[in-house]
Amino acid sequence: MSPRHGQQADVVIVGVGLAGLAAAQRLGEHGLRAALVEKRDRLGGSSAMSGGWFALSGTALQRRAGVEDSDGLFLADMVETGGGYADEALLRALVAGQGDAVAAIERAAAWTDELKVSAGMSVARAHLVRIRGLLAHLEDAAVAAGAMILTGHAARRLVTDGPRVVGIESDGGTLIGTSGVVLASGGFSRSRELLDLFVPDQAAAMPYGGAGNTGDGLRMAWMLGAGLADIGHVSGTYGQHAETTDDEHELLTANYLGAILVNARGERFTDESASYKLLGSAVLGQPGRMAFQVFDSAVRARSRPGVPLSDMERLEELGHLVSAPTISELGRELGIPGDRLERTVADYNECVAGRREDPFGRVGLVNGVGAVMPVATGPFYAYAAVTAMTSTYGGLSVAPDGSVQRVDGSRIEGLFAAGEVAGGFHGASYMTGTALTKALVFGFRAADTIALG
Repeated sequence: MSPRHGQQADVVIVGVGLAGLAAAQRLGEHGLRAALVEKRDRLGGSSAMSGGWFALSGTALQRRAGVEDSDGLFLADMVETGGGYADEALLRALVAGQGDAVAAIERAAAWTDELKVSAGMSVARAHLVRIRGLLAHLEDAAVAAGAMILTGHAARRLVTDGPRVVGIESDGGTLIGTSGVVLASGGFSRSRELLDLFVPDQAAAMPYGGAGNTGDGLRMAWMLGAGLADIGHVSGTYGQHAETTDDEHELLTANYLGAILVNARGERFTDESASYKLLGSAVLGQPGRMAFQVFDSAVRARSRPGVPLSDMERLEELGHLVSAPTISELGRELGIPGDRLERTVADYNECVAGRREDPFGRVGLVNGVGAVMPVATGPFYAYAAVTAMTSTYGGLSVAPDGSVQRVDGSRIEGLFAAGEVAGGFHGASYMTGTALTKALVFGFRAADTIALG
């Protein structure tokens, strides 16, 4: 369906991923009709390509697992992970809005029993959600409430009436939102131009994320004087195979289970427990911009089939997991002199045993949590992975109510943003699961702000 010139809805939403669908569904609850514009023929964007991890605190699943978490600890972990650069007002709003996210996941019957510690967390806070089920539920609810979804039409420009944003121009015509416009258009992981402009040291990362994520929403708001937040901190994610396709979520973090990282010379070069964003930057500086995750059968036994970030069975099916009975033979399989890899592993095992200090400061499995273990029990395995630009977690400057702010801090009347296009939440790095949580929470929040005025 194409928008006709001057066609109206209560609210126009640009982008039909998690944030856009959440906003449309909530607007429907308020009795407002949304028109969603999607440049691609397929809905879901980066959300549909994600592993489905949500960062949440104080949940029923955590209580059943005996995990002691709190909103205060969640907030403190995000502040620390962001290096002090994230906007704490936004983080407090994110934590306060968790109840809406939990309720939406409940309504969609999208919970799983998977819970783990991941990047940026001091306790197990990453909850695996059936993301496609959640997206489908939100879409059905939005459409039932009268939402109109227009696919195959890219938004080109924001339409204003004086200082107020009142709609968009797309390649299908003009669409007016009498109560406002919500940008939920994703980031710019597929725009080499913007990556070169904002983070040239990261531009060589493997392009990934939603195929339509070329920064459309950011560009349109920027033209109206919108401010930007966290843009300079954007970095790729380490752990993806170079042959990964858009239809396969192939991202492994065996290093968070006990693996070490070695470069093409067979050398360790970093603390493997750090955020996969920090690891992404470190790997871009290695020969061939890649690194092997090297581990033993004890780590291999911790695989979780079907669970993103931990599914080694699937990697074996794809032929991307290399194995050998000894470290020396594994090195030869990888093109590394066997004795060199043997020395690297032996030195690491000495650190684990406490007989020498780890030169890279590793003291835990992930974010300092979990006891390190030796790479000692054959057979041994390796996974070759690169840094992928899966998301760009910097974006437009937004207020805690979801409204877009100008460079001077004033608000652009009638314009809101949610999801990846919104900056200020992550600062210098990224906690696993916070991207999907903020998309869901702030999709709802933008809708509430519009409806309740």
